[in-house]
Amino acid sequence: MEVDSSTDTAVENAIGWNIPKIEESNSGNVVAETGVKRFLTILDQLDTSVERLRREARDLQDKRDSLLMSMDLIRNNENFSDLNEYEREELNCYLGRISTRLATVVLNVTTIRDKAQEESLHQVNSLIDTVITTTDRIAARLHCQHYLNCCSDGGTDGERITDKKFEMALLGCALDDQKNIKKRLQALMTYLNKQIIAVE
Repeated sequence: MEVDSSTDTAVENAIGWNIPKIEESNSGNVVAETGVKRFLTILDQLDTSVERLRREARDLQDKRDSLLMSMDLIRNNENFSDLNEYEREELNCYLGRISTRLATVVLNVTTIRDKAQEESLHQVNSLIDTVITTTDRIAARLHCQHYLNCCSDGGTDGERITDKKFEMALLGCALDDQKNIKKRLQALMTYLNKQIIAVE
């Protein structure tokens, strides 16, 4: 049995590790078994690399979403509306330039969802967007906290208040989406807390 060494070299270069070599044997079965194990090892390594890439891409998506959310919050900030027309126009132009540059960063890690999960995610995003566009920062933080409580990992705290509508929609989302929603809400809460402290 002959094995194409160019295949080994190509995969080594791609994933940056040394593939074990097959020792030729008089027993074809032994060589075939060794070859299968070798390819299974390669595939396991590739699978791990793909999952690592997906995690890194999701982290970049989170950073991009955080930047988008920050710009939305600035646009809807009550102090922004207090500026005169010229100042608002100048800042809107600046925000437009930033948005245009950010739009050049295209990331897409697909989460497999059924129709019900798609609808639940849309409902969750709509509720969070409502919080972002709320000019009352105190009310926005309260709603955000209730949403975050829905993402809590269990617990029996009877005083913890949740939003039932949000909770039902969240439970209908895919597991990966639930994790991303929690991170998005945590980032939003951090921003809202800073805004309220600045006002006080």
